[in-house]
This record gives sequence, structure tokens and C-alpha cells, in this order.
Amino acid sequence: MASVLNSALSLNLSNFKSKRVRNHSFVSPVSLSLTRRRVTVRAAETDANEVKPQPPDKAPASGGAGGSSFNQLLGIKGAAQETNKWKIRLQLTKPVTWPPLVWGVVCGAAASGNFNWTLEDVAKSIVCMLMSGPFLTGYTQTLNDYYDREIDAINEPYRPIPSGAISENEVITQIWVLLLGGLGLAGLLDVWAGHDFPIVFYLALGGSLLSYIYSAPPLKLKQNGWLGNFALGASYISLPWWAGQALFGTLTPDIIVLTLLYSIAGLGIAIVNDFKSIEGDRALGLQSLPVAFGAETAKWICVGAIDVTQLSVAGYLLGAGKPFYALALVGLIIPQVVFQFQYFLKDPVKYDVKYQASAQPFLVLGLLVTALATSH
Repeated sequence: MASVLNSALSLNLSNFKSKRVRNHSFVSPVSLSLTRRRVTVRAAETDANEVKPQPPDKAPASGGAGGSSFNQLLGIKGAAQETNKWKIRLQLTKPVTWPPLVWGVVCGAAASGNFNWTLEDVAKSIVCMLMSGPFLTGYTQTLNDYYDREIDAINEPYRPIPSGAISENEVITQIWVLLLGGLGLAGLLDVWAGHDFPIVFYLALGGSLLSYIYSAPPLKLKQNGWLGNFALGASYISLPWWAGQALFGTLTPDIIVLTLLYSIAGLGIAIVNDFKSIEGDRALGLQSLPVAFGAETAKWICVGAIDVTQLSVAGYLLGAGKPFYALALVGLIIPQVVFQFQYFLKDPVKYDVKYQASAQPFLVLGLLVTALATSH
């Protein structure tokens, strides 16, 4: 299962910005997945007039037989045109963004030290994963598509909302159903766990609000490289971890600090996806880190955020008297550094997908090592 989730994480983050509109699935209340989009703008100039490229009039062809339909169900680029309303609704929720949040819930449950392989605990965890993935991450992704509908109408008019495959009123209804469904499941989990204070509900509510200000004006956090990327990192690591841990145990201040620190590594992962969009971001005034600092500096900020964060966590574990966990984490950091020099630092645009597929599984396993360490 771990290998499947690791692969999904790499696919997820590499595809978030395959659209030229920043699309970070991100902040899911308990596992929010925000999606950042950015548009790649290419302009050709004539002697007197600027000629704008014509938008595509249909979805790009898929790579193989049946690929388009598969991409459509996952909600990623290369999706087939679809008329079935339920398939379109599923596409808007981007199922490819759910697995990393599921992994976060697993880490939080492991860190609690109270998860047991009983029917009740397994059922609780499944409900928590449903809340975090299909409902609240689905809410976040649908909301993001709704607020990007005007940009999509220019750059990707074949997408569900601008193409008219689903009406705006139907999208708004879906947003509310997913949000209220997710909050309802959060409240159910609090009652099921016997919480005096509905902590899972408030985590879900806070994550939902963060999703809104990430995608919607006037704040639209995804327009800022630092805030948007950190929000993305926190949604993948902190929020689902907190939900899983609060469900089965106690969410303590040291765990909150530790996971927020780990979210800086998530910020680094998010930067990886910014390099292909430099031209479009600059044209639209989006301050991604490669735009703000230049590609050469930004790639070192990226690997520094990932490596220094994990080394800091290893140092914390060592200081907490858990040297074997610290050593295991260092052992998982080393191959990440190797792949950074082998791929990412050579050419962050050419090798971004290969780097993420090679290095990110080690980072995700490091999360589980840290979770297990904090459970003892």
C-alpha cells in the first residue's frame, strides 16, 4: 500500500501544474488538497501587433488506448471529453489528489500510538479518509476549478466548467454538498471518538476556510510563492496528520510544531512544480519563487527546504532519545540528495517528474518513520 501511495504522491504533485494555471490541490480540512494553477502565456509579436495564441478547441489526445477515459476519471490532464454528469462531477474532485491525504491520516493514526487493528478503529480511519479525500479535498478541487473558470475558458476551454459540460449552478451545488458532507463526517468522528471538544470538526472547518482563501479573491494565497507553497505543504502533511492523531489520541503542541516544520519540506516539493511555469507566472504577475529569485537560486531554496527540514527533524528525534529512528530518517534523506544532484539540480524543468518519482517515496516513508517515532 505504501508504494501505491508513494507513486500517487509523485503523480499528484507533478500533475498539479501540468495545466499552466497553478493548480495545487491543497488544503483539505483535515486533509485539504489545494490546487494551484498557473497559465503559461506565450505571445508572438509582429512588427506592430501582438498576436495571441488561439486556445485549443478540444482536449489534448491521450497517450494510449483508453488513456483519456482513465485520465478523465482521475481528473488529470489529457482527459477525454465526457457527457456523463457523474463522471464529470468525479473529474472535478480530482481523485488523483486524494492518496497523499490518506497517507497523512495513516501517519497521524500511527503517531497517536492508540490505533489498533480492530474493526472499529479500521472503520474510523476509513471514514476519516473519506472525509479528507473525496469530500473535503473534492470540495477544495471543485472550488478551485470554479474560481479558475475564466482563465480556463481562455487556456483550456474543453474543461468541464468553461466547456458547459456542467453548469455553474451545478458546480456550486457540488461545492456545498461536498463541504457539508465533509463537515458532517468530521462531527460524526468526534462523537464516535467521544471527544468533549469537537477537534476534528474544527480542523475540518479551519481547513475549509483555508481552502477558500487559497483559491478565492481577494486573498487568493496561491498567487504568492511563499504563502501558497507553504499552505500546500501544510495541507499534505500537517492537516491530515492532525486529523488522524486527534481521532485516535491527543494532538499535542510538540506534534503541531513538528508537523508544521515538516510542512516546510512540502513547500520545497511545491516549488519543484513552479519551474515549468516561469514565463506564464511572470506574464501574469504571479510571484512564484523561480520568478522572484530566478531559477538558479530557487532550485537551491527548493532542495534546501526539503533537506534541512528533514535533517532538523532527525536532530529532534536524536535529541528526544530516539537514535534509531533518527538514523533511519537520515538513511532515507541520503537517496533524496543523490537524486537531487542526479536530476533536479541539473535541470529542474527537464527532470522534474523523474526527480519526484525517484525521491519523493523516500520523503513519504520518512514521514511514517517520524510518526512511528513520536508514538513511543
